[in-house]
Amino acid sequence: MDLEGYRSHLMNERRLSRLTCENYLRDVRVLLELAEDVPLRELKVQQLRHFIARLHGRGLGGRSLARMLSAWRSFFNYLVRDHGYAHNPATGLRPPKSPKNLPEALSPDEADKFLSIDSEEPLAIRDKAMFELFYSSGLRLSELKGLGIRDVDFNEGIVRVTGKGNKTRIVPVGRMAISALKKWLDIRMAKDGGESLFLNRYGRPLSRRAIQYRVTAWGVKQGLPGHIHPHMLRHSFASHVLQSSGDLRAVQEMLGHSSISTTQIYTHLDFQHLAKVYDAAHPRSKRKG
Repeated sequence: MDLEGYRSHLMNERRLSRLTCENYLRDVRVLLELAEDVPLRELKVQQLRHFIARLHGRGLGGRSLARMLSAWRSFFNYLVRDHGYAHNPATGLRPPKSPKNLPEALSPDEADKFLSIDSEEPLAIRDKAMFELFYSSGLRLSELKGLGIRDVDFNEGIVRVTGKGNKTRIVPVGRMAISALKKWLDIRMAKDGGESLFLNRYGRPLSRRAIQYRVTAWGVKQGLPGHIHPHMLRHSFASHVLQSSGDLRAVQEMLGHSSISTTQIYTHLDFQHLAKVYDAAHPRSKRKG
């Protein structure tokens, strides 16, 4: 089946990012592979349930299957609307439950250690500015990569971010991040990078992979345990702001979550933090040997 019409629907009508579109198309191709010779019009909910069971048997977890079902529902909705299909067999299907893994977050002390980059080397100055912005504003990797110089308002201390679904939001930028960004802009040299905020040593925009690599490499260099990745800085931002303020709605807005239920996972991180403090400090919490 030709998927170009569906690709156009995702990009032009739903205005999803290129990466999200490719993920949807990949999941639909899995559906087509599983359906084999059965026409899509004839698929029933029982068959889709069997497909999900097969994928689960191959090792796909609940989150991956939920994402796949979301893509299938979207695809069948498109076929119903634009190609005269009678029904959407994916409606109401639920993936198997999997245990919820809390996102990893640095402690405030670990975050401070990670950001204590003391070097005048140009790439270190750039990296410090990137990391301070990650942690200060809770940006996604794709959002930080897409920033231009004009997206940062230094006078107001804010950054304009284009997030999922091409939605734009305004996020505060902390004093330390503003200072680090100004220092980076003083030495930033563009070649083919245009207005991109963060450039590589050749003056071109940094790739996602390069940013990921720099975060991980600095985590090792700064002596932090475990694997440090960009999303961990976003999680740390959310957890630390919630610990300090308790304002779930504000954290939701700053993270760009469409639903507060997505943000609520950070209340579990907050509870973990409180539980550790309790266990360490309360005389009744200590077990007798």
